[in-house]
Amino acid sequence: MIEVRPSQHMQNLGVVQQGADILHRPAAPFDLPAEREAAQAVIDQLFAAVDRIGRVHSFAKGMGLAAPQIGLDRAAALVLPPNPDAAPIILLNPRVTDASDNADEQYEGCLSFFDVRGKVPRPLRIEVTATSLDGTETATVYERGLARLIAHEIDHLDGLLYTDRMRPGIHPIPVEEYRGTGSTWTY
Repeated sequence: MIEVRPSQHMQNLGVVQQGADILHRPAAPFDLPAEREAAQAVIDQLFAAVDRIGRVHSFAKGMGLAAPQIGLDRAAALVLPPNPDAAPIILLNPRVTDASDNADEQYEGCLSFFDVRGKVPRPLRIEVTATSLDGTETATVYERGLARLIAHEIDHLDGLLYTDRMRPGIHPIPVEEYRGTGSTWTY
């Protein structure tokens, strides 16, 4: 029997993998509300992809998916908070407008290279401005694990991977080694 690596499994589910150009360039913003239908179509595709992925893998710490990860060069992302009762967070044209000086460093994974995990420093609190389908901009503050998830997805929309945020000399570890650490996010 041939073992399918986690990254290959994600690729089979439609997730663009590391090395693809789309993951390394900023995504095109939406002109809202003029591009409302286009934005809704991207949101629908993100929900469909998250549904496919969620059927084969559970994410106790929550999960996120950015449009470039499914081959769409648009500034949209979807985040499912760790609390299963919490509403999904839709991010259109998001940008971090403020971040706390207080930060921590914890392991992150990425659906676009799911075979490894890496320790990434992130602020404990961020403020994010995003645009709704009707063109209204809103600012929301996210903290701790949710701030980490949101920042990770915004990085994707800016053409950055979590490895771009790792401290010099720190490298990702194989997922098998990470599983042995028993590390979950602690706050």
